[in-house]
Amino acid sequence: MFAYYLHLALRSLGRNRVITALMVLAIAFGVGASMTTLTVLRTLSADPVPGKSHRLFNVQLDPRPASRSMPSTEPPEQLTRTDAEALIRAAKAERQVMMSGGNAAIEPTRADLAPFFADARWTTADFFVMFGAPFAAGTPWTAVDDERAARVVVITRELAEKLFGTIEIIGRSLRVDGTEMRIVGVLDTWRVNPHFYDLNTTVYGTGEQLFAPFSTSRELKLSRSGTTDCWENAPEPEALGAPCTWVQLWVELGSMSAVANYQDFLTSYSQDQRRAGRFEREPTIRLRSVVDWLAFKQVVPSDVRLQTWIALGFLIVCLINTIGLLLTKFLRRASEVGVRRALGASKREIFTQLLIEAAVVGLAGGLVGLLFTWIGLGMIRSQPTTYAALARLDLPMLGITIALAVVSSILAGVFPAWRGCQVSPSIQLKSP
Repeated sequence: MFAYYLHLALRSLGRNRVITALMVLAIAFGVGASMTTLTVLRTLSADPVPGKSHRLFNVQLDPRPASRSMPSTEPPEQLTRTDAEALIRAAKAERQVMMSGGNAAIEPTRADLAPFFADARWTTADFFVMFGAPFAAGTPWTAVDDERAARVVVITRELAEKLFGTIEIIGRSLRVDGTEMRIVGVLDTWRVNPHFYDLNTTVYGTGEQLFAPFSTSRELKLSRSGTTDCWENAPEPEALGAPCTWVQLWVELGSMSAVANYQDFLTSYSQDQRRAGRFEREPTIRLRSVVDWLAFKQVVPSDVRLQTWIALGFLIVCLINTIGLLLTKFLRRASEVGVRRALGASKREIFTQLLIEAAVVGLAGGLVGLLFTWIGLGMIRSQPTTYAALARLDLPMLGITIALAVVSSILAGVFPAWRGCQVSPSIQLKSP
């Protein structure tokens, strides 16, 4: 029976090509606009560490003086070096990492390659395991390397191939800011978006190309990037004891009890520092998971959310127009419906036939809508925004596009189909 109704739907659509084209285009434009913005929104709000985001927490404390005015009760978003190193030494979390963004001056050994700067990350050994960074060759450095401020680096596959033409480079030297550093690992392709662990350097981007121990970066005074907040004059903001926040600290906690215990530890630490005269305020701590941190920082641009709502509103307008066209089309077929009713077809069968016709329109609109979505995403990728390159239609969104078009057209066809099947066969048979 379905095949018969499908045949009738195709014949009917072929007889009214102009109306059919208008309905297909209305659905296609609405679906295309909606899926373009929904794809961007989905990409920008995606979980950057699937499966682990509920276990990773950003740490905040408040070491600022009581006399300093504050716009809110929120503690600083970063820590002082003194506090970060103290919490790392305490080792109260399953894993923990302190870090800062940096800039590395790379001096290639190849004669055809001029020196250049690369984005870097000064961090501790747990970084790679904690954030799930995949290795193509070698391994991370060790906690012992952190303690000794070892001259070791991990670089990305892209940087390895640019410098050496291969990733088989473990043990070789790389000159960074005038210092020979031993390569211990090469990261496979890895792009974390949004860049949740340090939103002060970038939110959406290609990420760092070189990683080195935090202790090494400070001993060699390697340049860093990101924000620094000082509440007193500090000639050396990055020195131990400086009244400046600039270090990010993340911890991995495997259970709710571990989270509660770590919160208690942070409170106790703040109280100890207050008694010692370093902290002046009552303990103010925050321990936010990745998802909570991204929500707190409002990472997804507000204009993207607004565009999504506007596009969905446009889809509704397109569906209202489709309802009008379907209603016109179905009512013009009153005589045909009357004959079928007189020959024994039930209202339910007529209703099903007309709904299948609406679904065919939706399927065609979805296929054309895919083309419009592809064009829309291409236009977004040409924009000078940091997230533009991420706007791509993947397989799940392709399926959602088709499903949205078909479901929307069926919903739009419910009322016209209901009105169409209410035709009285006796009236139609009596008409000339």
